[in-house]
Amino acid sequence: MSSRPRTRGRNCPCVFASLLCLLLTASLLAEGQTSFFAPDGYRIDAFRTPVPETVPGARTIHTKEVRRLVESACNPPVLIDVLPSAPRPEGLSPTTLWLPPTRYNIPDSVWLPNVGYGRLSDDLDSYFRSNLRRMTGGDLAHPVVIYCLADCWMSWNAARRAADYGYSQVFWYPEGTDGWAAAQLPLTISTPVPMQ
Repeated sequence: MSSRPRTRGRNCPCVFASLLCLLLTASLLAEGQTSFFAPDGYRIDAFRTPVPETVPGARTIHTKEVRRLVESACNPPVLIDVLPSAPRPEGLSPTTLWLPPTRYNIPDSVWLPNVGYGRLSDDLDSYFRSNLRRMTGGDLAHPVVIYCLADCWMSWNAARRAADYGYSQVFWYPEGTDGWAAAQLPLTISTPVPMQ
């Protein structure tokens, strides 16, 4: 038998401190997660992470449904790729030739880069609105499929934004070109629609 005296509850302060530390850490993590979103609910940081299953105001569809819509003879959708354009690398000499990486997207898509950011400048907002209007002929009920890559909040933001603009047939394709390529469907080289 041990000669040490029993110290019942002696470790309680350590347990209490550990619990307090755990709660504080959880609180800080929760605060950090909410900082990924603007007050209006758009994602503003860490865009390449798992996405939710739905977008407010849009319908989530997957590869087979996108293909069925695309092959529809009646009222085919406007396909919009919202992958951001690659910026010119910092520190590159102005005289150095730089070509951005080639973007492949679903055939007959329109590439509107950068419209999936959480906050848009007035010019970028106008660019998105005017191109949507042009591609749908101003018909807010025309089907629009918005995509990017898998696990990319850019397409989530852009689909939500199109719904907020009043489009009633917004389809969100969360797998994007990754899902299309995985189904062994063709991709074509794309160039972004220039900003005026």
